[in-house]
Amino acid sequence: MEKSSSCDELIVRKQLDRLCKLALKRELIDYYRHENYLQEHEKLFSELSETEWNQLVTMDDYGAENCWFQVLEYDIEVKDRFLAESLKTLTEEKRNIILFSYYLGMSDAEIGRRMHQDRTTIREHRLNLLEKLKVIMEKKANEEKAKKGKR
Repeated sequence: MEKSSSCDELIVRKQLDRLCKLALKRELIDYYRHENYLQEHEKLFSELSETEWNQLVTMDDYGAENCWFQVLEYDIEVKDRFLAESLKTLTEEKRNIILFSYYLGMSDAEIGRRMHQDRTTIREHRLNLLEKLKVIMEKKANEEKAKKGKR
């Protein structure tokens, strides 16, 4: 009788061994399927192109960090720090010409009507102001570079 019980025990062990091997084999198949799925549907951040990366990125924009100018009944937000500082150096009338033209999209004729000046005068002021702003902004950028170089 002892032989039959040891034989039964051996059979049970072999069955258990077979079940464990099948479970491990199925788990391995599931693992490979999952890995293939990941390779087809997921990408590492380091593998993203710049355009794909930019689609994922959002930048917080806080109005307190930007500069606001009031022109007649309009509140105009200038986000570029160098431009805002440069605009502050201009007289209010000249600053308004730039803000009307580039932030509100007004033509020289519309600006001239608002400011009671001729269209050609506005055009000349606008072109001269652009050159002046360019010089001021370049000067500020160079000063900024010099400050960073000293650190």
